[in-house]
Amino acid sequence: MLILASASQSRRKLLENCQIEFIQISSDFDENSINEKNILKLALELSFQKANSLSENIQKISLPEEFYYGPLEILGCDSIFEFKGEAYGKPSDKEEAFIRWRKMSGEYGFLHTGHTLIIGNFDSTSNFFKITETIKKTVSSRVYFSKLEDWEIKSYIDTNEPLYCAGGFALESIGGKYIEKIEGCFSNVMGLSLPWLRKNLPR
Repeated sequence: MLILASASQSRRKLLENCQIEFIQISSDFDENSINEKNILKLALELSFQKANSLSENIQKISLPEEFYYGPLEILGCDSIFEFKGEAYGKPSDKEEAFIRWRKMSGEYGFLHTGHTLIIGNFDSTSNFFKITETIKKTVSSRVYFSKLEDWEIKSYIDTNEPLYCAGGFALESIGGKYIEKIEGCFSNVMGLSLPWLRKNLPR
């Protein structure tokens, strides 16, 4: 049974669309506690800490009955957008979002998503989660942006969508029409590489 250690609606929809059975429980890990300059390593470390925090507190969580015994997988993910060597998280305000989009217009960047899958067995009687394997990888996709006029950028920012997304855009929503093409995993740009998960999730 799979637990998605994330509050992300995009990741939830990806799993639902693939008919993967799971439950979603947000991790309470403080992302600001990690100080890592390397963007790829940062994405991976954050994904691990989210999954690990949930695994350490699994006995305190009220789980559905089917999760009480047997195999259990915890999936943690974290996405960071890299543009010309700089990490772009969520813009702090509309002004920052506008400045970023002016730079990104007609250019490309990389969406890095750290993935951690903690695999084990949970016994609710003893409240013990025995970890048997931890699989980690950062998957990167190159994202090409359309050349936009200032009024198009402002119109998009006025929807407020960029303020809630890593990099300031959402491929699966309004921002999708501003993406020219993607090199690499498509679903990774939405926060979860489904091919990676398929290869590593126990059958």
